[in-house]
Amino acid sequence: MLAYEITLTPDGDTVMATSKDFPELTTFGEDNDDALLHAIDALEEAIAARIANREDVPQPSRGKNHAALPTQTAVTVLVYQTMREKGLKKADLARLLAWHGPQVDRLLDVHHATRLDQIDAAMAVMEKRIEVKAG
Repeated sequence: MLAYEITLTPDGDTVMATSKDFPELTTFGEDNDDALLHAIDALEEAIAARIANREDVPQPSRGKNHAALPTQTAVTVLVYQTMREKGLKKADLARLLAWHGPQVDRLLDVHHATRLDQIDAAMAVMEKRIEVKAG
């Protein structure tokens, strides 16, 4: 779904992973594969921080190396990006869905396993839908 470009740079006995999409992301691994694995965790944390701070979550840049977000995180990002595109705040989405605030908070929590019917409902009130395909 969403895979962000990761720059891998040898750094002594380790490999440093950074992202031009998320300048705040810096992590390390023992080799390229390990650094990319750590980059996925770091991406999730960077995204969680941006959502909490009501900042933009960019569309992915593509490059030689990339880190694919877990499906649940990718779907959360798509819901959040749609909210920003529509100019909606969490309270607005809660009103449209007739939900309580904490339900929207969980919807936008990258560490919460939101049910698909809730994701579909949120996208529907924003006149969008998420399409899934195997790749």
